[in-house]
Amino acid sequence: MPDVRNHYPVLLTEIISIITPQYGGTFIDCTFGQGGYTKRILNFEKTKVIALDRDLDSLKKAEEIQKEFKDRFLFKNIKFSELDNLKLKKENIKGVIFDLGYSYIQIKDPKKGLSFESIGELNMKMGINDFSAKEAINNLDEKELTQIFKYFGDEKDSSRIAHNIVEDRETREITTEELVRIIDSSKRKKNQKTHSATKVFQALRIFVNKEISELIYGLINAAKVVKKDGIIAVVTFHSLEDKIVKYFFKSLSENKSVSRYMPKGEEKVNLFKSLSKKPVVPSEKEIRENPPSRSAKLRFVIKKEDFYDFETDILEKFDYLIKIENFSKKLWRKWYL
Repeated sequence: MPDVRNHYPVLLTEIISIITPQYGGTFIDCTFGQGGYTKRILNFEKTKVIALDRDLDSLKKAEEIQKEFKDRFLFKNIKFSELDNLKLKKENIKGVIFDLGYSYIQIKDPKKGLSFESIGELNMKMGINDFSAKEAINNLDEKELTQIFKYFGDEKDSSRIAHNIVEDRETREITTEELVRIIDSSKRKKNQKTHSATKVFQALRIFVNKEISELIYGLINAAKVVKKDGIIAVVTFHSLEDKIVKYFFKSLSENKSVSRYMPKGEEKVNLFKSLSKKPVVPSEKEIRENPPSRSAKLRFVIKKEDFYDFETDILEKFDYLIKIENFSKKLWRKWYL
């Protein structure tokens, strides 16, 4: 049985069967982490991996893989929303992979402060960030906190929790322990299966790391760089991520698009081909061996046309979420003025 205290890439067998690295090619691992997907791909001959990760702690593992696979591996410590900046037009990209979950190592790292069980500071910053969860909790107003908890965490008691946070912070700074206490006392009904603070902490992680706009721009740029017949595969872990991925894939599989640079009057085509409307989920065996994988969903599409620029309305569709992310501008002004 795999040790969940180490990195255990979710749906690894399924990912490999979809992207078929046994036939060679260049692949982009947008969420390198501890290198689980990357190393499995590189074990096939005639493959190359370009790996990205915003977390500085991934550098050590990247150096280890670099020593083993030399020029078949390239690592960039950047956000995957910046994928388009790598100038990959000449690369024959066969597949782009996203695993949007956090590893056990990250969750349990007290310096990151990602968990309600953490003894560290209320941080949640994943490497390249402008502010922490502590700054958000102690400075955003009640309405802003309510919307973050409601839309990013699907928290039913969002307004009560936000009100009690604002009330409590008048006399003390909100810490991890204090936040957990406030959430627990604010809940009308307790779920015996999940911790009371789960949804609020999820919402804060999404807000602090701007995960909505990161994902949207990551998907757009992945669709640009992957070549015709290439695969985009995304593993999500909560309903909001899955909703965005599902919409992007479906809209460009069913609604015909056209390159901005094609001649006027050119017939529109579907950019993607989707082989299944339902996501791939972990097997019962994988869930037994790695319980955190139980919420994982894998969606993938095949690129049908070699468009680099194409039309999509995904930014407009999820504009209401990006506006909530932009509450962070209030924090930037506070620290930089």
